[in-house]
Amino acid sequence: MALECVTDVTIIEKPPAERHMISSWEQKNNCTLPEDVKNFYLMTNGFHMTWSVKLDEHTIPLGSMVINSISKLTQLNQSSVYSLPNAPTLADLEDDALEASENQPEKPHFDSRSVIFELDPCDGNGKVCLVYKRGKPALAQDAEIWFLDRALYWHFLTDTFTAYYRLLITHLGLPQWQYAFTSYGISPQAKQWFNMYKPITYNTNLLAEETNSFVNKLDPSKVFKSKNKTLSPKKKGPVQPAGGQKGPSGPPSTSKSSFSPGNPVRK
Repeated sequence: MALECVTDVTIIEKPPAERHMISSWEQKNNCTLPEDVKNFYLMTNGFHMTWSVKLDEHTIPLGSMVINSISKLTQLNQSSVYSLPNAPTLADLEDDALEASENQPEKPHFDSRSVIFELDPCDGNGKVCLVYKRGKPALAQDAEIWFLDRALYWHFLTDTFTAYYRLLITHLGLPQWQYAFTSYGISPQAKQWFNMYKPITYNTNLLAEETNSFVNKLDPSKVFKSKNKTLSPKKKGPVQPAGGQKGPSGPPSTSKSSFSPGNPVRK
């Protein structure tokens, strides 16, 4: 049975993108979109699903799943990432290098070596990006999905858009879920929400398989299912960088949940 306290599940219907819109985007940006990204936009020009919870007679907006429309799939270039006074520019970050370890994929660059497009603004908690690792002209096989956090560190998410889409649905759009893939993890208040609405068990290796079997139709009644699975305890990661993360205040409970964090990469 779906969780009774989940309410106001809303999916904003979006018409499919026209093929000429996709072709125009590719010509304008000198990039070839991966087939799964094209198929997604040919079914729906973006994705936006939200849901709330009702606690003590109060309705709290909680989950948000967003994939920008083709017109909002904009490139991050030599400009400020955030609209803050004295914020560093992307070019400045190239002078502050932190090399990836041998077990980590090569980090994206903000110069011509990489081409980066914003898929999801993450409610101000960072940016999920479609990253081409070899610059322009950008080929579909060079695309990956990365998360840029508020401290401007890079974190690898998936090899394909389809795998990322499944990851997004798996985590129900919970606040700060992308930080589960960082070494410092999500904030304490977000952990409380995760404890109440645990993501179904995922395997990033399996998510990368069957990329051609993309399914766009979503049944909210099947998304919000009670799960009795218990996550294995993991080592606690270091404290996240200064600046914090945005999101709803945590629920009354304070029980903990653990994740399998990755390693941050900054450039």
